[in-house]
Amino acid sequence: MSEIRIIALAPTKMVQEGDDVSALLLESIRDSGLELLDGDLVIITSKVISKAEGQVVAFDGTDEHKDRLIEQESARILRRRGTLRITETHHGYVNANAGIDLSNTEDGTAVLLPKDADKTARKIRAELKHRAGVDVAVVITDTFGRVWRNGVTDVALGTAGLKPVLDLRGTPDANGRILEATEVAIADEIAGAANLVLAKAAATPFALFRGLDAAYFGEGSVQEHLVRGPLNDLFR
Repeated sequence: MSEIRIIALAPTKMVQEGDDVSALLLESIRDSGLELLDGDLVIITSKVISKAEGQVVAFDGTDEHKDRLIEQESARILRRRGTLRITETHHGYVNANAGIDLSNTEDGTAVLLPKDADKTARKIRAELKHRAGVDVAVVITDTFGRVWRNGVTDVALGTAGLKPVLDLRGTPDANGRILEATEVAIADEIAGAANLVLAKAAATPFALFRGLDAAYFGEGSVQEHLVRGPLNDLFR
């Protein structure tokens, strides 16, 4: 029988520019009465990364200023409806309003997406190994809407030490048929599952995943393995 534990970690202080996210994460783990172990996976919400990296900008609350920020953070505007924009960001993400976040931030400010979440995930993973002596995976998450379905869910913006996609093509199913198109978005599934506990503990940006199958660990990145390029996207 397999089992996964997802644990929302103890709250941390409000993160400011220049804060050490790895140190805050380890402090949150200790305050939760836990110890970081080899084979664990840690979830970090992207807003904490953005704040620590200085991706917070002044915002006057007007639609005009919001439009300027969206244009600034977008490689392309794909659709427009009222104040909503469906955008392709400079990272290649397709999302609403370039991922600009106006919730849970100080008045007069807006939070932009991290500049390179994969790079930051790799940096934090290396710092955790150096400081705690453990080999863990890191997933940085954000909340996105989805085409064809109502509601939002969390997805992975950056990963380190985890295979973002589990490629099952060429392997047999339970009936011996060879799978031809099945690729499982492991990093996004983990991000969505973690939000089930983080939504009930909004004061913490961290969660701990424990019990993940060793087959899911490995090299890869969101940019390389999860972001679908325009040539393979039938809707762009």
